[in-house]
Amino acid sequence: MEKYTNALAKESSPYLLQHAHNPVDWVPWSPDVFERAEKENKLVLISVGYSACHWCHVMEHESFESEEVAAIMNKHFINVKVDREERPDVDQVYMTAVQLMTQSGGWPLNCFTLPDGRPIYGGTYFPKEQWMNILKSLRYTYDNEKEKVLEYAANLHEGIQRSELISVASDSKQFDKDVLEELIQRWSKSFDHEWGGSSRAPKFPLPSNMEFLLNYGLLEDDNAALQHVETTLDQMALGGIYDQVGGGFSRYSVDMLWKVPHFEKMLYDNGQLLTVYARAYAVFKKPLYKRIIEQTVQWMEREMLDDSGAFYAALDADSEGVEGKFYVWTAAELENVLDRHFGWFRRVYEINQNGHWEDGNYILLRRKSDVELCNELDCTQEEFEAQLNRVNELLLSARSHRIRPGLDNKCLTGWNAMTVRGLCEAYMVLGEDHYLHLAEKVMKWITNHQWKDGKLYRNYNDGKTAIEGFLEDYAHTIDACIAMYQATFKIDWLLKGKELMDHCIQAFGDGKSQMFFFTDAETKLIARKMEINDNVIPSSNSVMARNLYYLGRYLNEASFLERSRTMLANVYDGMEQYGSGYSNWGMVLLHEIYGLAELVTSERKDVFTLQKSGVPFLLPAVINAELPLTVSKLNSPKDQIMVCFEGACQMPTTDWDTAKKQVYQR
Repeated sequence: MEKYTNALAKESSPYLLQHAHNPVDWVPWSPDVFERAEKENKLVLISVGYSACHWCHVMEHESFESEEVAAIMNKHFINVKVDREERPDVDQVYMTAVQLMTQSGGWPLNCFTLPDGRPIYGGTYFPKEQWMNILKSLRYTYDNEKEKVLEYAANLHEGIQRSELISVASDSKQFDKDVLEELIQRWSKSFDHEWGGSSRAPKFPLPSNMEFLLNYGLLEDDNAALQHVETTLDQMALGGIYDQVGGGFSRYSVDMLWKVPHFEKMLYDNGQLLTVYARAYAVFKKPLYKRIIEQTVQWMEREMLDDSGAFYAALDADSEGVEGKFYVWTAAELENVLDRHFGWFRRVYEINQNGHWEDGNYILLRRKSDVELCNELDCTQEEFEAQLNRVNELLLSARSHRIRPGLDNKCLTGWNAMTVRGLCEAYMVLGEDHYLHLAEKVMKWITNHQWKDGKLYRNYNDGKTAIEGFLEDYAHTIDACIAMYQATFKIDWLLKGKELMDHCIQAFGDGKSQMFFFTDAETKLIARKMEINDNVIPSSNSVMARNLYYLGRYLNEASFLERSRTMLANVYDGMEQYGSGYSNWGMVLLHEIYGLAELVTSERKDVFTLQKSGVPFLLPAVINAELPLTVSKLNSPKDQIMVCFEGACQMPTTDWDTAKKQVYQR
């Protein structure tokens, strides 16, 4: 029997349920909370986090489980708990407020508002005593200096509304290669040439950064850009940020060496990294990259797959209240499990000062490549792989008896769609049919469960959906539809993508700027935001611009192509100043400057030959009377390959090497 139960007990979000038995009278997000706050003349606390957030757990234990703290919160505030993964729209608005107030942000996010929802104070993690002082001080200030508080709220609200205003391009832009070169030149100054990634800590895997630099390096024959991508992907794959035993990447490393991870695993990271490692394998042909893909997909199936066919959102960093306990080992534990294999393992996985973490525990990582180790150990690559598999199976079996980290078992449409793209890329490059079957299962889940009455829904848990989708969900689902066409050549996927795009233009589109709002017009928040800057997840507007470009080319939709160009033009001036924050926009710019090579064949046979060879930016298609891109090529001879650029076609060929040369003649 629980001593306390609040309104969160009726929710499905694992994060909200974590707080369902706090003595705090938490309520879930709803516009109705502000009506209640007005009636009761109370300030509102909007407290945002997610289930795998370590410091969210700490603040809950210190403050939200305290009856002393809860008494103050319940008496003077309406207390709203928000799962940022279910409600990124709420998180965006109040994160912007806190960043404007404090010049920093993060989670847990705690923002205090007036009864009408306008923020007046906020921050992230607060220790208990400081938190109690803030609660008392805010209530006193609101009661005794209301005019001052109202003035501050009005100014801050204006700042929130203006924070992502787009300067609409006054005329049609000529996109210049010089901007790309300046973007790379400025950005490269922050590259860590030894360990990859950026030259600061913490270090996050940033998939769209790597994908952009890989494509740029190939198109421009820029060895420095390619080397940076290769170094980054190598060091991430060998580092502690990657689960060497079970597969899958943690959210970030706290140091510059990719050594000590923040041990939570997020679906959005791993789904996108499948794309990056698949494309990198096609270019660099490293067995390491193939192994990363195989292990990561195995982890997803083993630990993250719902019966519906969708993947869960995240695994917690903590088990038994200790961060990373599930993943680290003492030397004695390793020797006990591995027995005669321990000597080999200790050399490969740095069971020394390099791998030592704290309290006698080791984080499994490598500092040497497969080639270096094979030379040292006098073995072939095949022998090395076989031994790796043996020791990993032993450790995975032993680890399965440990208490597991918490699982966030909600399924999110946008994050699953990112994973579909990754699975399709892995299928096209590696030729593993199982990857496509997994992608098809996820798309079946989206179409059967998450797409209702013309709208997408964001969340799914225990067979239920409750929240209408945001632009992120639509953007990545359209991208997944394009990926499914490119993997199967079933035109229905492109038509589904167009159906979703037409809905987005109507429900999310801004007629003036041609950009898209993150929420539809019916969502009631104090500001309607646009998501512009690329981050760990690329901005929904940059994904939409790429979607418009691809659908426009496949379906001969001139309005889509024009809208994509306008969106790029709106962010074009100044994007060279911050390459990392515009990397997915950078790929739209690469499309405009270099074009997409239309690769049209009469049959599906061998159609992935060029993808497997690492050729960037292809628009593959199989001739179909219903596909506008290929209508003019219906009478082409069998087995012919045509490479075209915006309708201007090279001489048809039956030789893939010739086709590859034609692609590079763009």
